[in-house]
Amino acid sequence: MAIKEPERIWWKPYTWDEKFWVAVALLWMLTTFTFMPVYHFIGKQNPPFETYRVRNPEQFTALVDAMVEKYKVGEEEGIPVVHPEPGSDVFLQASMWQWYPILQLEKGKTYRIHVYSLDIVHGMSILPINMNFMVLPDYDYVLTLTPTTSGEYHIVCNEYCGLGHHMMVGKLYVK
Repeated sequence: MAIKEPERIWWKPYTWDEKFWVAVALLWMLTTFTFMPVYHFIGKQNPPFETYRVRNPEQFTALVDAMVEKYKVGEEEGIPVVHPEPGSDVFLQASMWQWYPILQLEKGKTYRIHVYSLDIVHGMSILPINMNFMVLPDYDYVLTLTPTTSGEYHIVCNEYCGLGHHMMVGKLYVK
């Protein structure tokens, strides 16, 4: 079997079907390119712009512990379940290989969720909905969240963080 070069010579004009598919691809590319900035403003699915530098990780851990002590309603596999008041600041901490604590939120109520990593870069993905955020060490990333559907959601790490990465699954309950 021999490899043959195409019969058409490159400087000869394109056929009508080649022109058609190039035009379709170009039109689709321009449509999606235009739609991206438009959806940025009307989609209301944009990442928040509120981020703070954490100079002392022990202070963030103290805020998490104080929230757990104040709002703890139960425990699952040694991890506390907290039910904070609507409108309050909620603290979620990522570390190898867990999300701490488990959050229990109310449907239709707004919360400010402060997310912080104690050690390395983690990715925060709330499943089954498509919410993805980076969780960086030394930064308090504030998400304003208003749950609209009741149920049990899983928080997974979508940034490889070591051998236990596959076990880094947290929970979020919406009641």
